[in-house]
Amino acid sequence: MVEILDLSNNRLSGIIPECMGNFSSLRVLDLRKNRFYGSIPGTFAEGNHYILDLGNKKINDTFPYWLGNLLELRVLVLCSNKFYGSIRDCSKTNKCFPKLRIFDLSNNSFSNFLPTLYFKNLEAMMDVGEDERELEYMGEDYYQDSVILTWKGHEIQLGRVITTCTTIDFSNNYFHGEIPRVIGNLHALRLLNLSHNNLSGCIPSSLGNSIALESLDLSSNKLTGKIPWQLANLSFLQVLNLSQNHLSEPIPQDNHLDTFSNNSYDGNLELCGFPLSQKCGTYSETPQPPSTLEDDAESSSGFGWKVVLIWKALVGYKDS
Repeated sequence: MVEILDLSNNRLSGIIPECMGNFSSLRVLDLRKNRFYGSIPGTFAEGNHYILDLGNKKINDTFPYWLGNLLELRVLVLCSNKFYGSIRDCSKTNKCFPKLRIFDLSNNSFSNFLPTLYFKNLEAMMDVGEDERELEYMGEDYYQDSVILTWKGHEIQLGRVITTCTTIDFSNNYFHGEIPRVIGNLHALRLLNLSHNNLSGCIPSSLGNSIALESLDLSSNKLTGKIPWQLANLSFLQVLNLSQNHLSEPIPQDNHLDTFSNNSYDGNLELCGFPLSQKCGTYSETPQPPSTLEDDAESSSGFGWKVVLIWKALVGYKDS
């Protein structure tokens, strides 16, 4: 009885064999960093996987919607392939991916709207259950699970995947339309990356309900309107990137939204307020005097390093 099949980090090539989907007892299938191409065998839907990592290959296929039938699937990584087309929503009568905690479709060619019905079924990201409160690791009793993620702006390899690691990364695709409000129901979600797409409309205020968010990247889209003040409710937020959109009006000054650097808001020509130099209701046309390197370092973050040190000492701030 085969429970673990790890063929990662080899030079295997060719089409993924159909027989790999015939192991009904399989918990882990890791094929990352090989040279497979073609499509994903539909027989995978007959198994009972916990981990499915098919990242960094040349798979040329549409979204394998039948994987939604794997009710025990916790990690789905399809990043950096050649997937294309729209993501067909799962059935309204069946639950899809109820235990999924890592959902990575980044760096592909997916298009059309974001899959709202999938987000509605991500029960493991809606709340932290009692079994996850003890900070256990996925596969601790049978396999040393690991996965490569873009976490807080940096690509890292997690040698062990903690059960509370909940991420959605759909960046670098061609999704368009609005960001579904239902994402705000994912109260246990820690990382959301929808950057480098063609998303439009306003940032939904419901994202303020995703209270566990530590990293939010919506950069390089076509988002409009104001930044919702509800984002100030995200007290664990350490990384925020809303740059290169069409946002406008003042940056909310509540709580900590004004403590992020200019880079978090760059490229929004009608956005104003601290920490940007653009004052609300006015345009700064006065040439700035030459500055020293120390001054430049201070101005890039919006306040001086001395003030930062004092502020850290007062509130016990800890860098991420």
